[in-house]
Amino acid sequence: MNIIVGLNIMLIILVVIIVALVIAYYFLVYRSKVNQQQRETAKEIKQSKDFNGVPRETTDKFLDFDEIKDDMIIRKNRQQYIMVIQCKGINYDLLSEEEKESVERGFVQFLNTIRYPIQLYVQTRSLNLRKTIEGYREKVNVIADEIKALRKRREQLLKTPNSEKEFEMVEFEIRRKENVLEYGQDISNYIGRMSLNQNVLQQKTYVVVSYFKSELGNVSNYSKDEIINMVFTELYTRAQTLIRSLSSAQVSGRILNSEELGELLYIAYNRDEEQIYQLDRAIDAQYDALYSTAKDVLEKRKERINDKIDDMAVDMASDSLIEADNILKDKEQLNNELRERTMEIIEEYKNQLAPDLYNETKRIIEEKTKNEEQYDEQEEKDLTNEKKKTVNRGRPKKTEK
Repeated sequence: MNIIVGLNIMLIILVVIIVALVIAYYFLVYRSKVNQQQRETAKEIKQSKDFNGVPRETTDKFLDFDEIKDDMIIRKNRQQYIMVIQCKGINYDLLSEEEKESVERGFVQFLNTIRYPIQLYVQTRSLNLRKTIEGYREKVNVIADEIKALRKRREQLLKTPNSEKEFEMVEFEIRRKENVLEYGQDISNYIGRMSLNQNVLQQKTYVVVSYFKSELGNVSNYSKDEIINMVFTELYTRAQTLIRSLSSAQVSGRILNSEELGELLYIAYNRDEEQIYQLDRAIDAQYDALYSTAKDVLEKRKERINDKIDDMAVDMASDSLIEADNILKDKEQLNNELRERTMEIIEEYKNQLAPDLYNETKRIIEEKTKNEEQYDEQEEKDLTNEKKKTVNRGRPKKTEK
């Protein structure tokens, strides 16, 4: 019995020794790998810090922004957030005098609506006609396919009796499309030759809108994502307000997305290489595409903000109409009291007035009363129609698929 107990104890001790050896082996292997990685990292850091005795710096230190996220440029250690509006104006010199005055009044109105600092930025870049040429070539290919189909139809009609009228129509359509095809090919070739000229410049105007984190107040209780969401909402509302104000001066605008902001900054920092390393080609290659069929989260957020802005506009319009309705009612009551008081004064001095003068005065008062009543009825009818339009003006809810 004692021998069996001793053997069991020795077996347990042997198992513990084997487990300890295995753990020690794996620990030594892991420690050696860590030390090797640390040595390689230290070597890379040492090599990156110096190049022929000159200290190296990271690219981030030369850039004046932290990152681009959610259609915003984040700067100054995440303290400043920027959105950029691309503007598309009109040819002012070709307008008539009345149209110029209208544009100037609209621009003054735009300036009067600004309640926060903005910046105007003009960027001149070489005109990239690659997408234009590709669009023309696609349309030309579509027309060529249509001509092939019509020629097949013409061959079928040649074999069909009593189809002279339809044959003539198809023949005419073929000639017409061949002329369009030739014209489209000429335009495509002309634009292709124009694109070889690197001196063709394009000037674009932008409005830069900023929002600072300090404007939110105390944000110590909010997370980083919550702060970005709040800043995006405020900044997007500012940008949409500016776009609506610019439309009064016949200037259309839209907010640049993250890719377009990257292209804007890329061209600003790389004026000479903008045509060699084109950012839009990298985006077209979908190097950052994900397999996702859902709508972009940023687009959903924009839709919610637009819905909120529309609802606020409808509420403001309704309140204004109610206020105008009350003013009209007060005005009507005042006019009634004024007419009654006027008739009382006329009746009070009736015996002192000549009969003709009394009758003529009374007739004039009654005529004015009738005209004012008709005017008030028309105003009330217009106001009622405007209320109905305002109630039905809300954006229809989208059905979720």
